[in-house]
Amino acid sequence: MIDNYLLEELVTFAKEKTLARTAKQLNITQPTVTRGMQKLENKLGVQLFDRQPNRITLTKTGELAAREAARVIQMHQQFITRVRNFDQNQQVIKVASVAPGPLILTHSLAGNFNLKITPDFIATQQIIPSLTSHQYSLIFSNREIQTNNIESLYIGTERLNVNVDQFMYIANQASVTFKELHGMSFIVLHDIGPWKEIIQHNIPNAKFLYQTQVEALTEITHYSNFPYFTTNITSLSHQEHPEENDRVALPITDQTAAMPFYISYLKQNRQQISSLAKTIIKSWPN
Repeated sequence: MIDNYLLEELVTFAKEKTLARTAKQLNITQPTVTRGMQKLENKLGVQLFDRQPNRITLTKTGELAAREAARVIQMHQQFITRVRNFDQNQQVIKVASVAPGPLILTHSLAGNFNLKITPDFIATQQIIPSLTSHQYSLIFSNREIQTNNIESLYIGTERLNVNVDQFMYIANQASVTFKELHGMSFIVLHDIGPWKEIIQHNIPNAKFLYQTQVEALTEITHYSNFPYFTTNITSLSHQEHPEENDRVALPITDQTAAMPFYISYLKQNRQQISSLAKTIIKSWPN
């Protein structure tokens, strides 16, 4: 069996024409190229090179061998690419998140990928150990993580809105701030990740009526005028927040009402998650 590197040396020599340029192109020494060519001739049992003082060229057989070697190298690379792509498609991409928004978007794309989405959110301090232990292929995080083994890719920003009754005094505004929501009572889904701390910390004297079930939240918002929160992503989920003609969605303009999100993953899994990451970025709503 002929090693692939010998074929690469032959193809490179056919292109570069000299030993020196071949060695430079392959980042090896000239004696290494010479030994490789001699080894290739011995394995094939034919003369590939016409050796003259201070000059070496390919024979006709050598020219044919170089063309065939280029074809074999191309087929070898195609073989590797096909196998890797197949393996990637067969693998399950295990997904987790610190917040619900990115998972809602990912669920809408799940038909195009082999995904296993964990519904329970993880804490920020769990991200690195969960990735390094291969518990998850990727984790949606609201902080960028860069280590020797882990990297993060920015995918988009989730923006918070408040949905208020159309007859409320602030309903005619184009937007609102957290401060303007002071003293109000809100219906909120209990498990909303870091958004929970943000609304509790930023809205003065507010009351939050937390609901553990999506169905309960939906019913209460339908039969009451309590305001509730949505984002540019959670509004994609009709189940969570059905359209209400008597509600007005107001963007919250505070800086803390905009949360950047990243896909964090092991660098060695970059190729595996690349297609999903590109699709998520492309699908992320404004």
